[in-house]
Amino acid sequence: MVANPSILFPDAAAQAGAVSQAQHSERLLAVDSVNLEYRTRERIVRATHNVSFDVYGGDRFVLLGPSGCGKSTLLKAVAGFIAPHSGTISLDGEPVRGPGADRIVVFQEFDQLPPWKTVQQNVMFPLRTAKKLGRAEAKERALHYLEKVGLAAFADAYPHTLSGGMKQRVAIARALAMEPRVLLMDEPFAALDALTRRKMQEELLRLWEETHFTLLFVTHSIEEALVVGNRILLLSPHPGRVRAELNSHQYSHDSFGRIDFQRSVAHIHRLLFGETEAAQ
Repeated sequence: MVANPSILFPDAAAQAGAVSQAQHSERLLAVDSVNLEYRTRERIVRATHNVSFDVYGGDRFVLLGPSGCGKSTLLKAVAGFIAPHSGTISLDGEPVRGPGADRIVVFQEFDQLPPWKTVQQNVMFPLRTAKKLGRAEAKERALHYLEKVGLAAFADAYPHTLSGGMKQRVAIARALAMEPRVLLMDEPFAALDALTRRKMQEELLRLWEETHFTLLFVTHSIEEALVVGNRILLLSPHPGRVRAELNSHQYSHDSFGRIDFQRSVAHIHRLLFGETEAAQ
């Protein structure tokens, strides 16, 4: 078992790359000693215990851990939907006190789009509600991001005519159109079939290459974390505690068959579940 969190790098080149990245970006999100709790009929349950991490501008930061470790609860706290029992969460040095347009969430559920609005209207809706843009500007921006996710041809379609993957692409376009400081994604591809999931991961990374938005991504898939993230925070089984922080920018979908990738998957599994190297 890992008693204390550590920064782990596969090699010196990876470490140098991470240091270089840190030097060229600023800390955007700070989570400091956060404890999250919720009440059941019988008792108060602690979801996370003293979790701390920093997210820098342009990071693809992944919260990785088994079901029930509190990673989605952490994401909701960053979004401002729930308040920490103790500890602090700050964005640009200011405490997070509630939801805001600077943090937009893409959830796992496909049915997060109002069914009575067209695809274009769904993307425009938060822009208009937040009074960020006028109607003409909102329409232009909506079409811009729908084009980026490959759905401009479906601008006038309704959600019920779309596949699950297409609905998630609309949700991503809607979130990116708000141009948030941090894009929050809560296991957004978990319910998709394997082929669609991989395509969605590839599209997300392509969009990131174009705009370098800051991403906080939740998953329980080790392989997905290694591919999507450039930094990964490992959380222990319930209650979630920090096991380790790893750098993973060197991996892509082309890494799946490589020995070093498979070794990293096995190593992360041991870190998450407290298995010793000898036991393997």
